[in-house]
Amino acid sequence: MAALDKMLRPTVALLCLGTSACSSVDPIAYSGLPSSAHLQPNRQDDAKRIPFRYAATTDWRAYNRLVIDPVAIYRGSDHQFGDMAEADKASLAEHMQSEFAEKLRSRFTIADRPGANTLRLKLTLTGAVTSTPVLSTISRFDLAGGLYNGVQTVRGGEGLLTGSVFYAVEIRDASDNRLLTAFVAKQYPSPLNIPASVGALSAAQTGIEKGAEDLREQLSRAAKS
Repeated sequence: MAALDKMLRPTVALLCLGTSACSSVDPIAYSGLPSSAHLQPNRQDDAKRIPFRYAATTDWRAYNRLVIDPVAIYRGSDHQFGDMAEADKASLAEHMQSEFAEKLRSRFTIADRPGANTLRLKLTLTGAVTSTPVLSTISRFDLAGGLYNGVQTVRGGEGLLTGSVFYAVEIRDASDNRLLTAFVAKQYPSPLNIPASVGALSAAQTGIEKGAEDLREQLSRAAKS
């Protein structure tokens, strides 16, 4: 695997020449989040996608209702949107709102006000990287690009010239506003997901969908433990 990766580097470098799309960007512990003071580096196996986390001791089985606040677009100076247009940020935030509500509906009753046995979810879109139009898709069929994306798939890494999304999750007890858990996440599609390579925002949108599924599974597991 290492030898193949080394052999592919010159070709991949040519594909990336003149663009920053091959430079992987990692999220940070954003200073403007309400939970910033609580976030710590994640030492668990999922640290690649969730580099910062906070978790209080919580009986997750006690909660069956969920209030979802409107998705916020992070405005701190340490945001990671680059020069992304406001319309694109708004589009991703809207997609995040609908996807998380849809996925979490199977685990919770979605509520519109705080109450007993109720969680409050705050999502903040903190950054995104767009895919490189056309080249992102072509790289799935090009010999060198295809091999590189295959290696990245095995590693759980990002695809060539493909975008990603960064966001923060903060979950509180809705009755007293106590912070139960918070984390910063990075999501991106599988390098072999060809539809997610089409369009500048498609990879970030797919990342949002994966993030919603991951949170549902995380909360379901927590309730069973």
